[in-house]
Amino acid sequence: MHVAVFSQYHTSPDCPATSRHYTLLAELVKHHRVSLLTTPAWRSQQLTQEFAWVPPGVELYEANIPYDNKMGPARRALAFAQYAAWAVRAGRRLGRPDVVWGISTPLTAAWAAARVAQHWQVPWVFEVQDLWPSFPVAMGAVPTALARRQLFALEKRLYDSAAHIVPLSPDMSTYVTDLGVPPAKITTLLNGTDLDLAARATPEAVAALRHAQGLGGQRVILYAGTFGRANDMPTVVAAAEAMMAADPTVTWLFLGHGHYAPLVAVAAARWPGRIRLIGGQPRHAVFSWFALADVAVVSFLNLPVLDTNSPAKLYDALAVGTPVVVTNQGWTKTLVEQYGCGWYAPAGDATALAAQLQTVLATPAALAEAGARGQQLALRAFDRRQLATQMLAILATAAEMPHR
Repeated sequence: MHVAVFSQYHTSPDCPATSRHYTLLAELVKHHRVSLLTTPAWRSQQLTQEFAWVPPGVELYEANIPYDNKMGPARRALAFAQYAAWAVRAGRRLGRPDVVWGISTPLTAAWAAARVAQHWQVPWVFEVQDLWPSFPVAMGAVPTALARRQLFALEKRLYDSAAHIVPLSPDMSTYVTDLGVPPAKITTLLNGTDLDLAARATPEAVAALRHAQGLGGQRVILYAGTFGRANDMPTVVAAAEAMMAADPTVTWLFLGHGHYAPLVAVAAARWPGRIRLIGGQPRHAVFSWFALADVAVVSFLNLPVLDTNSPAKLYDALAVGTPVVVTNQGWTKTLVEQYGCGWYAPAGDATALAAQLQTVLATPAALAEAGARGQQLALRAFDRRQLATQMLAILATAAEMPHR
């Protein structure tokens, strides 16, 4: 089977990114021919050189289209349009695939996948990483009513034309069915985590990291991920600062990069050693940082569309036995409460977040029990290699379906 994969932003485990599709592609290419149509936007952000840029055997097609998280809405839209136009042309020159796999975000990447599938008269599978256009609309990035109507209409057409739809969370799947898409056409595949990389966070590795960071005797709270506009970073930083005077045994680590890095840096300067801006780490190294922490924070703005998301930091923390505090009101809150592997604090409330963290840190036994439950859940349900097997089956089934 020949699978053509449309993903605008490919990353490897050498990048400070979740790299979900690296694992999925590595498993898929063991059994099938795989062509990846992407861009090298993340190549320059590789922090190590431990992994090949794409899994061995994957046929790589790249368009040199620049992209940076610091870009404004207009510049981002141009990058999205440039990739979509290139991907349609490249997909038509590629040769006939048996099935097309289109990965959104952005929605334009899925549109290109659908166009190429139409050209070759083959089925396509639509993977929904984030709800587009709902997310950029909620963030104010789509200013005109006409553009919003056009994007929502495009979204619905893509759902209708896809042979199968793969959202990354149950709340995303509910959103799609609420648009009238038959549930039988939808399979939820969680973002998941890389258990083989998590296994690198051995007690020896974590102890060495703790020693190198001078964290003996400290209780550690970790925020790891993008410091983006959607991540409610002002609230997280305010909670961190509120805890400094109250408890000298607490250290906050901020692992990542993004829009609010200067805000974190200012707080770190006010509380040297107690609030630390670590910066981005390669995918394969983040698990020791998660294992070092007593608890990890998974925060987002109080927007319904963000309640649906499937944050990698949630899975990564639980994979190494670190419980979490989430601020989403959606399925992640339900998950941590149902399985007893974390707690909830309302988004936008720094006082409540600080209080919740102080409460859980005061009960080490409860922390350990929650972490153990989370790790067992990760072993059962979050293994990306198992998710890759499910994705392979979805693609194989779709390839046998008549083109619509």
